[in-house]
Amino acid sequence: MCWERLSGDLLCGRVMDRLDDTDERILAELNEHARATFAEIGQRVNLSAPAVKRRVDRMLDDGVIRGFTTVVDRNALGWNTEAYVLVFCHGTIAPERLRAAWVDIPEVVSAATVTGTADAVLHVLARDMRHLEEALERIRSSADIERSESIVVLSNLIERALP
Repeated sequence: MCWERLSGDLLCGRVMDRLDDTDERILAELNEHARATFAEIGQRVNLSAPAVKRRVDRMLDDGVIRGFTTVVDRNALGWNTEAYVLVFCHGTIAPERLRAAWVDIPEVVSAATVTGTADAVLHVLARDMRHLEEALERIRSSADIERSESIVVLSNLIERALP
């Protein structure tokens, strides 16, 4: 039996059986206060630091926690232009072929196959409109694409890792 995680990934078998309310509270604390020590998290969830560490280690081993990262303000690095690109392919193309076509384009920060009339949607970052246009040309020439529609982001209203 499988369950869908908040990220959309599927958890099958023993992993979900072992996630309890305390694990979810630890995950929420890590999500909100990523630099907190195990002792600080333990105080918030009523566990000792070693108990929190054991649970975090287990969730890492089980793939519930896939890693740790730093969230950087992309505008501070000059990546000021953002767009979502709807991609419409000729015929049927396997998702793995699409992934292979776009994985080496650094401006593509995420890509997903979708339901509806488009075959995929890409999240693209660029320094400016000219850079975005160059990235779009590389995207369009990288797979058997019939057409694309770009939606440029004016402002981000809500950004969060998990609900």
